[in-house]
Amino acid sequence: MNYFAHALPFLDQPWFAASTGIPDWLTVCDRQVRLRSKHAAVYLGHADAMVAAVAGGVVQHLRDDARFHGTRAFVTTWLELTAAAREVLDGERGFRPSFLGHLLTEVLLDAALIAERPAALRRYYTALEEVAPERIEAAVNRMAPRPASRLAALIEGFRRARVLSDYAEDGTLMVRLNQIMVRVGCPTLPEGFTCILPDARRLVAGRQDTLLSLPEEG
Repeated sequence: MNYFAHALPFLDQPWFAASTGIPDWLTVCDRQVRLRSKHAAVYLGHADAMVAAVAGGVVQHLRDDARFHGTRAFVTTWLELTAAAREVLDGERGFRPSFLGHLLTEVLLDAALIAERPAALRRYYTALEEVAPERIEAAVNRMAPRPASRLAALIEGFRRARVLSDYAEDGTLMVRLNQIMVRVGCPTLPEGFTCILPDARRLVAGRQDTLLSLPEEG
């Protein structure tokens, strides 16, 4: 799951909603900081309601991802989009097509949810504006095994850039995808990669209900 899907059920709780993004923000600003459920869960009942909300958002994110990645719909969609990426990348093997299959499943799920709920996207960014990034960073640094010194700045930049709005159009989505490629050390995508995006959007949008369902038993 991506930022919007994590936060959507909690938009009336700004600190909690914003904090569902923390694990992903940490992978951007400091990959050495590993904030796990066992670290955050200790603070769920904290006397400071803000600290408790930050802990709750982190735990919710990690619970969501464990469930999401356990669905048959996710695995099937990931593999289909990996195959599509590999084909347009001239049969490339290895990490990049598989990573793109995973990434497209998540960001295009956000895109589908946003397309149906534009007012909720505005509420999401309103929630982000209502929190203090430096207080989130301080709360995270109480929980994490090592401090994150760039989290507040990352949150400020994220809400200013309105990243999720760029998922709606293929051109702006490509810009965001290439930023991620650079960050993870992969070559940027050729311009022709956009040819798979319309079908990928339809595929993910058509499966959003099953992607957000509970994992199958057995």
